[in-house]
Amino acid sequence: MDLLESHMILNLKSRLFDIIDPEKGLFNYDVLIEEMLGAIRSIMNAAEVNLYSCNEWSRRLVVESSTNRNFKNTFIPRKISCSEFEKLAQRNSVYRNHLPFPGFETDDLFLFICREENCFGLLTLKEAIPSSFEHFSDEFLKELSEQCGIFLIKIQSLTKIVTEKKRYKQLFRVTEKFHSSMKIDDVLGEIIYTLQEVYPTFTYYLLLSHDNNSHGDLPIKDLEYDSENIAAMQAYVTGTIQFEDSLQEKRSVLYAPLKGKQGVYGVLQVIAPDSLVFPKNEVEFIALLANTAGGALENAQLYQQSRKLIADLQLINETSKRLNSNLRLTEMMTYMSEQIINSFDAQEVGFIILFEDYEKYDVVKGSTSFFFTEPANQYIKYIKNKIQKEKDSLFIGDLNLQLEMTRERFRSIMAVPMVQSEKLKGFTLVMHREPYHFTFETFKLLQSLIHHSTLALTNSMLREELERMVVTDHLTKLYSRNYLDERIHLSMAEDEMGTFILIDIDNFKLINDTYGHQVGDEVLVQVANLILGNIRDTDIGARWGGEELAIYLPQISIETGALIAERLVKKVSENTNPPITISCGVSYWTSESGDTLKSLFKRADKALYIAKGTGKNKVVIQEEDTGLKV
Repeated sequence: MDLLESHMILNLKSRLFDIIDPEKGLFNYDVLIEEMLGAIRSIMNAAEVNLYSCNEWSRRLVVESSTNRNFKNTFIPRKISCSEFEKLAQRNSVYRNHLPFPGFETDDLFLFICREENCFGLLTLKEAIPSSFEHFSDEFLKELSEQCGIFLIKIQSLTKIVTEKKRYKQLFRVTEKFHSSMKIDDVLGEIIYTLQEVYPTFTYYLLLSHDNNSHGDLPIKDLEYDSENIAAMQAYVTGTIQFEDSLQEKRSVLYAPLKGKQGVYGVLQVIAPDSLVFPKNEVEFIALLANTAGGALENAQLYQQSRKLIADLQLINETSKRLNSNLRLTEMMTYMSEQIINSFDAQEVGFIILFEDYEKYDVVKGSTSFFFTEPANQYIKYIKNKIQKEKDSLFIGDLNLQLEMTRERFRSIMAVPMVQSEKLKGFTLVMHREPYHFTFETFKLLQSLIHHSTLALTNSMLREELERMVVTDHLTKLYSRNYLDERIHLSMAEDEMGTFILIDIDNFKLINDTYGHQVGDEVLVQVANLILGNIRDTDIGARWGGEELAIYLPQISIETGALIAERLVKKVSENTNPPITISCGVSYWTSESGDTLKSLFKRADKALYIAKGTGKNKVVIQEEDTGLKV
């Protein structure tokens, strides 16, 4: 190597030293490589300098940098493996004019970059002036190659330090973020965000083992066991990192368990493209990130579970307290229905009471409106039969019930029996149109809620049944005379008007004498049922005494009351067996009249007496103390 070549080497060393001056604070690997190639081009008076390297992941020779900015996008005719590249470098480190690989015909000089028998790069140079490289000695070219190798190793080391520092800063930032957030979505989002920053060319998925809803746009999949997920399942079961390399798809996949102290909560899947073996230097960072994330995920889940447990206990406590506050049954069921809809995001809630034979049932008021429609009967009958058969609660994620009368289909079903003293009293039915809408945790909470509420519901039903027995006639199921008096007295104090109808079964003694007292009782029941079928829930049907019955219609005018009485007279004559007739006396009051209970009854009784004495089977209205209207 002559004096000029020695001077060129010293110039190159000086240029390379200036490039990595720490005071510049510039440690961008790609920029440093470009500056190195620029220095070589300047010193060698070359038209173009290119750097190839052996890619650790793909094990192929790739273009790493070039003084020609468009060169990196050019096509290499044939993929050259690293083994081919290394064999050629072992023969000689300097090649002039040609290289025995297609795609390098336009280059004039080829220098292999080696360090301690490890060849990791190739410099190709194009002459600016023909034959200008011929006078350079092999010794000079080898020295130039060696200095480039030293430089590359130094900047790789520096870049690695800077990159590691940046990564661990990110890991520290992520750890702080993890421990400052108790939201699972925030933890999962931070995992993906960090990976995207560090490895922008990788693909990531979170394979989670629990119910995962409302995680936005995060790349989340359910962790399922199948032939395609063996490595993922091994990572989940063993709690260790697993690898999966695919020659066909030319990619390497890492599965890192998201592991906490109490268990594994999922698996982080990282896919490295164009790689046959996952790079070892990346595994440590991903493993640290996954372990940190696993601990944070565990803390977030435990926190959310504890909050949910507190909310569940509060729900049960508040509901139990409310149910034990002497609410009426309808108020109690309405409250329960609202609680279930709000807490479980249900669409329909029904409370079904079973009769002694378990064949007949009744929908309790307070259930949602759907349960009072005909299509609901198909669901009720199906669930009733399954509960009777299985004697347990039902949790159905996707019910496929063949419905005959409606397109309204409910796929998610929860049904919890109401059992008191080991006897099935009924069941609660909760439904939603979307399949798999309810979680198993929701189902367990519903079971607990119903079990805690059954005693209060049963007691309320018994209390109201006893109340009905006290104020209800045993035979006709109409209200008693005392209850009628109380309700009319209350109405006169609060309402604007009301109509009273006194009813007598015509020739009732003859029916008893002809058919017997049992048939007479049946006739009374028939008339009572017709009364109940023709009045509102707010109206009062009562047994007045013997064969006399009564109806009170609050807030109803005399004209409307007379029409109701006439309709009843007609229905009784047409729908009784043996056929009978009734007579009705009608009276009414208004707030201006200053009427009394006794006066109202007296006028109706007088009207009834006239109806009986003028042919029966008719309605007579006593408008004033002296006026009659037939």
